Amino acid sequence: MRMFNKNLRLQDITIMYFTGLAALMVILVASYQPSPSSDLPPLTMPFHMPLDPRGDLLLSWNISYVSQEVYMQLRVAELKHGVVLGMSDRGELTNADLVVLWDTGTRSYFGDAWSDSKGHVSLDTQQDYELIETKQKADGFYLIFKRPFSTCDPRDYVIEEGTVHIIYGLLDEPLPSLEDLNLSRIHTGVQRLLMLRPDMPSPTLPPDVRTLDVVAPNVIIPNQETTYWCFIQKLPDNMPKNHIIMYESVITPGNEAIVHHIEVFECAPDLQEVPHYSGSCDDKMKPRKLNFCRHVLAAWAMGAEAFYYPTDAGLAMGGPGSSRFLRLEVHYHNPLLISGRRDSSGIRLHYTPSLRRYDAGIMELGLVYTPVMAIPPKQHSFYLTGYCTSKCTRTALPPGGIYVFASQLHTHLAGRGVRTVLVRGGKELEVVQEDPHFSTEYQVKERTGDVLITKCTYNTEDRNKPTVVRRSGGFGIMEEMCVNYIHYYPRTQLELCKSHVDPEYLQKYFTFINRFNGNDQCVCGDVGVTEQYSQVHWDDFAGEVLDSLYNTAPISMHCNQSTARLFPGEWEKQPLPEVTSILPKHRYPCEGGPKSYTEVSGQRAIVGPIEDQRGICNVT
Repeated sequence: MRMFNKNLRLQDITIMYFTGLAALMVILVASYQPSPSSDLPPLTMPFHMPLDPRGDLLLSWNISYVSQEVYMQLRVAELKHGVVLGMSDRGELTNADLVVLWDTGTRSYFGDAWSDSKGHVSLDTQQDYELIETKQKADGFYLIFKRPFSTCDPRDYVIEEGTVHIIYGLLDEPLPSLEDLNLSRIHTGVQRLLMLRPDMPSPTLPPDVRTLDVVAPNVIIPNQETTYWCFIQKLPDNMPKNHIIMYESVITPGNEAIVHHIEVFECAPDLQEVPHYSGSCDDKMKPRKLNFCRHVLAAWAMGAEAFYYPTDAGLAMGGPGSSRFLRLEVHYHNPLLISGRRDSSGIRLHYTPSLRRYDAGIMELGLVYTPVMAIPPKQHSFYLTGYCTSKCTRTALPPGGIYVFASQLHTHLAGRGVRTVLVRGGKELEVVQEDPHFSTEYQVKERTGDVLITKCTYNTEDRNKPTVVRRSGGFGIMEEMCVNYIHYYPRTQLELCKSHVDPEYLQKYFTFINRFNGNDQCVCGDVGVTEQYSQVHWDDFAGEVLDSLYNTAPISMHCNQSTARLFPGEWEKQPLPEVTSILPKHRYPCEGGPKSYTEVSGQRAIVGPIEDQRGICNVT
């Protein structure tokens, strides 16, 4: 980090700091009572995200790309002595950019703050959050403020495209001084959202559009942390072929922070009947035919907006060659074990009988849902890679190739980034997508023989045990996923193109690492893979060897048809594709870095650029 001007004495800097702080405290006074009516026009907040599982904190926002500002509205159902809202790289309480509303017992304040490496909170000498209004309404306390995307303050988070980790906390006691606050001593939580959304109008739907709601049948959400709920819904008899041209989520009010993600699958066309079912997807007594309902029609994850198809393509539903049965899968994340909550969430399909030129399709890329691959504990950055090989694309794609027009990426809590790259002729050609949001304006052509590589980055520094990539039965939010749903046309029978490390080579790893640690009696064949991972003595060496295995060992390919059956061919022990990296590591390189400034004789002096301690330049 560069130093301040050597001519500035420490005494001068100290005087400037406390002078600014004193002036700041005068400016920041804000009453908890409703503010007087403002001359400002009402602010619309089209984007919403509940922050806590009970829905007591609701964040709404709007974006001004002209002024490069975000307008935010925080509703607190029951405000006691203050609230903390902040942003940090990965949801950490340390080195976070904060906005705080607090009271001392006699007066109330609003201010821009930050937390240090131990979670201690301090006011920021540069105030970049601007209070617009506070008001008390029947459903809670409203706090409205705004902030620029970038503030040129090294303690502030740069708001840019991609996932933003929001941290929040409520103050139950008065604060004599904000410096008395330590985030580790109050109840806090984390929510992830996409703050910057495409600045374009939604397409106009045709006049003959119809809707079909595929929703849970008023189920009682189990009082357990993780539930995957399955429901079979039947389409109308003799339904002709239609095109789905848009879909959106339908979330039961109050459950916005519990419904984690939703998928709608079409069953295999050759199934004449699928038994009615509404229950846990993990129930061993569920009908076996549910396993053949894997053709994805729609996929939604928390924070996603409505999904529109391009004007020349739609997703086929109904008619010859399709199934009359759909399977809804809702993932409930209920960490507070709330009981008795009913839910009818799902997805609303907008479809038209006026068929478009192309049938669109959805294909899954990434890692197979199996515990064969895992992330060791205490890892700052650990990478897992899933392959869609040239052998699979040559087998399953038409000679003219396909057009990929959208992408939806998904991991669980340890996920830090996802990047799918198109490889042709052994060289990286194009980044398909690299952050968990999609754009219907994006389009890339994939040819037969191309390779698609999906690489996921994980952080498990806060975990003491290995994290598997979604074990069979009882899928949990603390387990992981690495998946990219690509939307494309024209549709093919290729439903899933994923991989995992060859199991025999993984067993060689367990044997080697056990012997290295002095355990000659390997139990590799006696227990499951998840247990074998848990028995490893995890140190740097064990993690490095596992990483080496994943990057060199043969893979098992899942080149699956929409019937959930493999395409004909040999898919075990396939060599890793040879790839030459020619693309930049980051899609959005940092240019110049953020700058800091301080007031010197009334003039703004640039002191920088400096390296941001939270790694803002390292966008994944």
